[in-house]
Amino acid sequence: MKTRQIIATAVLAATALGFAAAGAGASARTPAPAAGPGPQQDVTMTIRQGMPAINLALPKFAVGEGAQAVADEIYGILAADVKYSRIFSLLPESYYSYIRPLDRSNIIFKDWESINANNLLVGSVSLDAGGDVTFEWKLYDVKPGQPMKGKSYKARKEDLRFMVHRAADDLTAIWGNKPVFATKVAFVSNRDGNDELYLMDYDGAGQTRLTFNNVTDYSPALSPDGKMIAYTSYQNLTAGLYILQVYEGRRLAVSLKGGNYSPAWSVDGKKLAFSSSMDGNQEIYTADVDEDSLKRGAFKIKRLTFNGGVDTSPTWSPTGRQLAFVSDRGGTPQIYTMDAEGSNVQRVSFGGSNWHDEPAWSPAGDRIVYVARVDEVFDLYVLDLMSKRISKLTESNARNESPTWSPDGRHLLFTSNMKGGITQIFTIDYDGANLRQLTTKGQNKFAAWAN
Repeated sequence: MKTRQIIATAVLAATALGFAAAGAGASARTPAPAAGPGPQQDVTMTIRQGMPAINLALPKFAVGEGAQAVADEIYGILAADVKYSRIFSLLPESYYSYIRPLDRSNIIFKDWESINANNLLVGSVSLDAGGDVTFEWKLYDVKPGQPMKGKSYKARKEDLRFMVHRAADDLTAIWGNKPVFATKVAFVSNRDGNDELYLMDYDGAGQTRLTFNNVTDYSPALSPDGKMIAYTSYQNLTAGLYILQVYEGRRLAVSLKGGNYSPAWSVDGKKLAFSSSMDGNQEIYTADVDEDSLKRGAFKIKRLTFNGGVDTSPTWSPTGRQLAFVSDRGGTPQIYTMDAEGSNVQRVSFGGSNWHDEPAWSPAGDRIVYVARVDEVFDLYVLDLMSKRISKLTESNARNESPTWSPDGRHLLFTSNMKGGITQIFTIDYDGANLRQLTTKGQNKFAAWAN
């Protein structure tokens, strides 16, 4: 269970980018030798929960002069977001041929009810003289024939994707869903020859490099407001913990003593948990991140764990009152929980594997996803904290690691070498459905989604 040591030298130059954010940390650990089995827990193959999908009719938008290409692009992005949401089931366009053409001034709701539409979204797209795009939508409840909500957006063509993702977030928010589509994902890639930090949209679009140096950058964690990225960087031959203020392009050192790994932000963004060997042994620490600390570039650090084992991979509960982490204090890497001040330590992983790592607490607080090694295969599992049941999320003869939840808890990102042996970033739904590959260029890992 030794922390990976990747040593190099260089200087970091940060690119300041504005974005709406997302992310969570990943760990930096390798397997420990297996020991004898512990108590067993029930394991099932899938997670089955959630409400039935709502049948949504999404007819083509009304299009202003010269706006057809833009309207088609908007429609494609919004349709993809809607399908990804797991809230809606998008009715096939072929269904619309069985009903009268849409008259936006006199909608015949019985027609839409006849094709089993629960909701109808009507949209329009236009361009102004300067080339800016206006997109408007209105959502109807089909059975009573009543409008539910409508919004209008205006954006430059280069901001089109972000505008549509915002619209999708506003649409799903009607059902209480947290914003997902306008969020960003931080990750590490060597596509340009060195492990650097990158950003991308939730769906893999807009992949952009953030750091430019000749050292290894590692395990990024995005702050809840998306303005900061905590990460490990091997500056001056030391695995230091840094915070990159993305808008300002300013880098702050949090801890440079010992090896510092696996940063994780609390939900309120006021604390940063991480693993460090600053006192000789790998333990869990927290750093206060307030306005004064950021201004001065000096952080108050508190040690939470005190034992002879290796403690790493912390993850916050959504209440901020607990942390889950990994420790080999019992002989093999297992998952433990503790109060935010370090007390009340309890082991929560037991069954099916002698090696558990990289826990990530769900936004709802009811589940923890983690990596387990079974017969030398690494897969993702989900522990239900109430029932204590374990569900297997991935099933492949590959190395599946570094899981992180979407802000709404319906999806996860993870790293896998399932396609050709090259490490890439994938997304999967909470029940194991809809596997999608987001990266293809170079090796990509440690995707981070803020909650």
